[in-house]
Amino acid sequence: MMIAEAVHRHNEGPMASFVMTDADRHELNLAGWIHDCGKVATPEYIMDKAKKLETVFDRIKLVQCRFELAKREAELEYYKALASKDTKSKKVAKAELQGVLSRLDHDLAFVIKANTGGEFMSPDDQAYLDTVAQSCHVTLADKKVPLLSEDEVYNLRTARGTLNPEERTIINRHMDITVEMLDTLPFPKHLKRVPEFAGGHHEKMDGTGYPKKLRREQMSIPARIMAIADIFEALTASDRPYKDAKKISECLRIMGFMKLDNHIDPDLFDVFVKEKVYEQYATRFLKPEQSDEIDLSKIPGFMMQ
Repeated sequence: MMIAEAVHRHNEGPMASFVMTDADRHELNLAGWIHDCGKVATPEYIMDKAKKLETVFDRIKLVQCRFELAKREAELEYYKALASKDTKSKKVAKAELQGVLSRLDHDLAFVIKANTGGEFMSPDDQAYLDTVAQSCHVTLADKKVPLLSEDEVYNLRTARGTLNPEERTIINRHMDITVEMLDTLPFPKHLKRVPEFAGGHHEKMDGTGYPKKLRREQMSIPARIMAIADIFEALTASDRPYKDAKKISECLRIMGFMKLDNHIDPDLFDVFVKEKVYEQYATRFLKPEQSDEIDLSKIPGFMMQ
């Protein structure tokens, strides 16, 4: 609603003609409240997946146990060898042990970091997970097993966030369910646009969004406003188990790239920045430490006119 009011009062540029009546405001406000109603059908274990290896519990604990076992096995082999080596060989063996322990510590730290969902995981880091998995085998129940299982590597390789592709498909389904639910409801005439407003916040201006792969010209301005609001709220939110709240400057930088990639409406994003809607929202809803200095020249794709 803050964005919509900003566009309403903005009297220049491509959005200068957009105005809202009180009825329009009521319709958009209602759409905002129910825009994610389809998530009632999304499994909780996916909604609340805080780490890539999380199922009923975070499997990183099992991984840590394997790494500790690998270190104990390396130390055991070293002590066994001491009795049959001369002084020079013992020094070499100790150096080799220290190398193994150091590598295991490094690789475990790498895996723990990979288990935390981020904005991007490089192909090199994804490939290194395979190296870690096969770098050492430990004995469990008389079987040699790698440090990381195939399923653990598969989940850890997730490039963005914590959800693997199958889980991402499930959570994206919430938009299909939202649209189905809202299209079924008998909205009165003065609220007939609520499903369209609410159902478009994951669409992208280039037609690569979901659930209907709508392009910019196929969407109303309020639906495009909803998309920007949803993204900014998600980036700044501090109550998500799978991410930390971001500072405003980082959010605007990310959204600037989204503008350049034709994912969000460029004209609406410009109004969002020019009218400083982010400051208004921060004052009411964000933690003080999230508000930082904003250099408009550093926002990709944004030019103050």
